[in-house]
Amino acid sequence: MDPLDIARWQFGITTVYHFLLVPLTLGLGPVVVLFQTMYVRTGNERYLRMTKFWGKLFLVNFILGVATGLVQEFQFGMAWSAYSRFVGDVFGAPLAMEGLLAFFVESTFLGLWIFGWGRLPKRIHLATLYAAVIGSWLSAFFIIVANSWMQHPVGVKLVNGRPQLVDIWAVLTNNTALAAYSHTLVGSLSVAGGFLLGISWYHLWRRRHDGIDTVGADKRVIVGEAPAIRGRDAADHRVWLTSLRIGAVVAIVGFGLVAVTGDLQGKLMFQQQPMKMAAAEAACQTGTGFSVLSIGDVGSRDCKNVVGVIEIPGLLSFLANGNFTTTVTGVNDLLPQYQQKYGTTVPNDTAIYGAAAGTPIQYVPIMAVTYWAFRLMILFGALAAFAAVVALWLTRKGTVPRSKWIMRLALLGILSPFAASATGWVFTELGRQPFVVAPNPTPGGIDGVFMFTAAAVSPGTTSGELLFSLISLGLVYLALLVVEVALLVKYVRGGIASAMPELGAPDEPDADDSSGHDVLAFAY
Repeated sequence: MDPLDIARWQFGITTVYHFLLVPLTLGLGPVVVLFQTMYVRTGNERYLRMTKFWGKLFLVNFILGVATGLVQEFQFGMAWSAYSRFVGDVFGAPLAMEGLLAFFVESTFLGLWIFGWGRLPKRIHLATLYAAVIGSWLSAFFIIVANSWMQHPVGVKLVNGRPQLVDIWAVLTNNTALAAYSHTLVGSLSVAGGFLLGISWYHLWRRRHDGIDTVGADKRVIVGEAPAIRGRDAADHRVWLTSLRIGAVVAIVGFGLVAVTGDLQGKLMFQQQPMKMAAAEAACQTGTGFSVLSIGDVGSRDCKNVVGVIEIPGLLSFLANGNFTTTVTGVNDLLPQYQQKYGTTVPNDTAIYGAAAGTPIQYVPIMAVTYWAFRLMILFGALAAFAAVVALWLTRKGTVPRSKWIMRLALLGILSPFAASATGWVFTELGRQPFVVAPNPTPGGIDGVFMFTAAAVSPGTTSGELLFSLISLGLVYLALLVVEVALLVKYVRGGIASAMPELGAPDEPDADDSSGHDVLAFAY
């Protein structure tokens, strides 16, 4: 196997896995802040319970996110050293800011929040959580700044074939970064909303299934209590119903903002990476129509036999330019432009390009990936928002239906915004190929600041070394996935009592001491 292909698979697998954890951390953090703020302002125990339960799941996800994120840094040296040398002068500043400013703030104040329960004044303790969540959002910003520079390089000059940073402000305010950052944050809120909705539905269903809650003749809930079961009182019902409805609202608002920010990001992509967007729409011919359905071999890079069966006239022009008349350049017209500007074959230098040296450059990404990833991203996001609307309607009388199948759909729906997030990143990254640093074709772009992916892999690595690394990291990530899912399932099933040992039943002699029973008991 080609070392480049193995290296790309390794980075792709670890990155997509890591980014399954990131949006939940970014989205769940502000929700926990909201719950604790309401508790400090009102003193209502319902919000304390919500803070501790959702906060525990937030901590599990945060810890595993850090563990999987560290590998990303190592890979730059292991498999992508040539890339690291090329972008090092630019990436040094934002990555240093992420590590020294954002991550240290995030981790330090999160530690104070974990160990500060009952030790710090309530408002000071709340402030530590605010600082930790703000730190996580800052950390995401600097990472996305670095990634967006790869999509749209700015603020540099070319010196001896390498980009040299001359304007850090241009890098930090890159319009690609600002659009991607806002899109990522609101997408993370959608993820958190779906997470709250599915888990809260499960617990309300359990209360119905166990006979704790019933419904009257008017179909409204009659809240019951089960004193023999820890935490299954009337306040428990209010916790889950409030969490579900807040989660549904967050999911709906998040999806609405995703559509707005996604439209802005798409318009920038049409300007900055026109081939990516043309391939995403299977727009082989220059025109204005948006392809709802295309037939032909979209799995190949040959656009000649791809035909749009269902098209909406003018919509593609609106997505790209904000009007319905301006034509959008198609793949067949873009291809000769790319070939003229960047060449038809990879430079014949085996020391840099290895087996790819002298081979034809494939400027058209695999349309099956870009075309369907783009549509699945929208589909999964829309399904999550639709489920949230349905959930608000079905719970308008204070509880959920007793149907086990609807409960299972609600739990399965947790995955929908995660899938939207993952397919969005697959589309963004694979659509950029064959560049690891895409050229900047917009006015003011610096000629020559781009890098073919074939030149980015570490020149000294062999297929065997990379395959060993891929298998090793895959096994480690699989183990971490088992740990993540096991911990989340454990605490979700345990409900509020799993996060608040002090809710132990009266006949438990040492209900406040959860040491030895809960590996995260130190958190509270």
